[in-house]
Amino acid sequence: MNKEYLRSILNEVKSIAIVGASANPDRDSFKVMKFLHDYGFETFPVNPNLANSKILGQECYASLEAIDCKIDMVDVFRAIKFIPSIANEAIKIRAKILWTQEGLYSEEAEVIAKKAGLKVVMNECPKKILEN
Repeated sequence: MNKEYLRSILNEVKSIAIVGASANPDRDSFKVMKFLHDYGFETFPVNPNLANSKILGQECYASLEAIDCKIDMVDVFRAIKFIPSIANEAIKIRAKILWTQEGLYSEEAEVIAKKAGLKVVMNECPKKILEN
């Protein structure tokens, strides 16, 4: 996918759920969440192991469905085997975009999400798209 198209997708986004968020500043999920938050997006960390704690001052949620705000984009930092179920959760919460980080691609999740009308971006980093 070309960078202009990816930027146009990100221009539609106000809120992003970061699935697999980490409180460890050395982890990519932390760095990307911080960048996106500082860029001006409303970010929502999702990690059942860190639920009821805070990451970058944001309440961490156990699941996408636990978030009580409208989520435009779901950004995934989880193992490939979990992406299809995350795609189904993204559909349930009526997200518009399913995005997976570099190195993460699931054909099954792509089919599930596209069939439900979501835009799908896989194996890309939104931070890198916005930095350039």
